[in-house]
Amino acid sequence: KMGNAESNAYRNHLSRFLPEEQSDIDGVFDTLSGLSGSAGAKNGKATKKTVTLAALQAAYTREPLPEQMTVRLYNGMKSIDLTGKSSGLSEQIAKEQFVIFMSNLLKGNADEKITVIMRMISKAEGPVKGKQIQEFTEDLIMSVVHVLSYRKELKGWNLENTRDSASGVKALASQLLSELKLADGTKPVGPQLMETNFDRSVIEDWVYRVPQISIFLSVVIRQGLHVLHSLPDQTKDILNLVPGCKGIRRRGLVSLFDIPSIIYVNSHLPAELQHKWQLLFSSRLHGESFSQFCGHIVNKGPCIVILQDLDGYIFGGFASHSWEVKPQFQGDNRCFLFSVFPSLAVYTYTGYNDHYMYLNHGQQTMPNGLGMGGQHGYFGLWIDSDYGKGHSKAKPRCTTYNSPQLSAKEDFALDAMEVWAVGDLPDGAATKGKKSILDADPEAQALLEMAGKTRQSAGLREPIEEDDDDD
Repeated sequence: KMGNAESNAYRNHLSRFLPEEQSDIDGVFDTLSGLSGSAGAKNGKATKKTVTLAALQAAYTREPLPEQMTVRLYNGMKSIDLTGKSSGLSEQIAKEQFVIFMSNLLKGNADEKITVIMRMISKAEGPVKGKQIQEFTEDLIMSVVHVLSYRKELKGWNLENTRDSASGVKALASQLLSELKLADGTKPVGPQLMETNFDRSVIEDWVYRVPQISIFLSVVIRQGLHVLHSLPDQTKDILNLVPGCKGIRRRGLVSLFDIPSIIYVNSHLPAELQHKWQLLFSSRLHGESFSQFCGHIVNKGPCIVILQDLDGYIFGGFASHSWEVKPQFQGDNRCFLFSVFPSLAVYTYTGYNDHYMYLNHGQQTMPNGLGMGGQHGYFGLWIDSDYGKGHSKAKPRCTTYNSPQLSAKEDFALDAMEVWAVGDLPDGAATKGKKSILDADPEAQALLEMAGKTRQSAGLREPIEEDDDDD
């Protein structure tokens, strides 16, 4: 009877998958059990085939997945308890365990996922320490970056045109761990977090509230183990995980963003803007001039401004509307400020005021520059029109976004800045972008010619890479 009960559970899990998904899972399992040297197939009992850790490592480690993640996946598979069998003691993974593992993590609810995730965090039963959750989360994020890069799924981004991902992995893991809440509602932080014991119910609540954990596991399984990766209706959750990237290829530019921070900031954008980012301005490409900067970003639709101060802090803001040069505040409550380094965080509106975004240039009476949040002279983020200076004033928090001081010093010196249009450019913005500010100002053109600088100025008239195919 026990055998029958077990096969019922197995059939229930199997029935969650479409027929083509089942054959995909069968194929992967057969390949792995072949590498495991299982004798099952020879004597006609297909269920006797098993998968070993060595086979998983031979198939996946070093190429699609880092070794630590392969071991964690194996521990997760091994944790599936087949009723009435002492499978927990076996070092080999049976077909039922393999299928139920896939079903729990890809199709399961928080309760079903949690048993497997607990085993992926720690092989031992019982509560897990904050330090173990941190290591699991860092491995998970690192594996996502690694596997997306390996499978060429970074949509035009790559590890060469973005910041080193190692600090981004740690920053994103810290951000996700900051959501861990004990049963009494307290959030342990710092060294205390590392030593705190978290039981199953707390981890379950965390996985339920932090959708990235499930999405990242889905990516690691689908793209890492190469299962169900080609069935489009199954990958909606990861469709806009990484936005398509335009305008950076073949330009030798390394963005201020790293892959984990792109994933995190993109997840906070309105859904309809998450599919594509396009580079509008980079101080390293277009020079350090406030009028150049304005010329590249005005009327280009919603965009992200990111900058680095001379102390190495990286931060910025999302503007929900096209930037316009005018003396009034603009934008709406979808705007936010964010920090990328030394910590990764997004700060959303408080409802206190509507000072979302501000851009002014060439006025005698009003402050000239770009600002987000707070108020004149006291912005959460301010870039002065006297290019190269800015401030982030928040004692203790910015009124509009509840953000802390984002720069290392309250008044900062600017090292580099980028602006990315998000979503599709508004009609007409692409053609406008092909014009240099010099086209509009013949006087400036004439001055440059007198100074013998015509050739460089032509270089400023860079077409936006609209037609770039994604990598």
